[in-house]
Amino acid sequence: MEKLKSASQSGITVYYDGLCHLCSREIAHYKKLKGADRITFIDITSSDFDAISEGLDPYKIHKSLHVRDSEGHVVTGVEAFIVIWTQLESLKKIVPLASFAPVKKTLEAGYFLFAKVRPLLPRKGCSDSPYCQT
Repeated sequence: MEKLKSASQSGITVYYDGLCHLCSREIAHYKKLKGADRITFIDITSSDFDAISEGLDPYKIHKSLHVRDSEGHVVTGVEAFIVIWTQLESLKKIVPLASFAPVKKTLEAGYFLFAKVRPLLPRKGCSDSPYCQT
């Protein structure tokens, strides 16, 4: 885990791909859950997002989900999901299972495959993001 600029005092920051249909649906679901008020959600495809000003690698941020925890550490992939789930009341109960080494390895393999195909999935239409593909 890499420690970078500190996260908001209220919780964690989630950096997600707002042009990805699946990613956006998942984030919309999280936003409805109890505990979501402790999470800041940032769309990395927004025209005003600047990875460098957030202390993040502008190339890597588009490869996998990134989360900055309340202590300022940045985690990615499955570890990022686990940090998110610890904040959400209804998902806290799956954290021990997801953290169990054999299960976590399976989740990591699945996420690795998803991350590889995600750029090939259809994107939302947009006009103000440098990541729009027309």
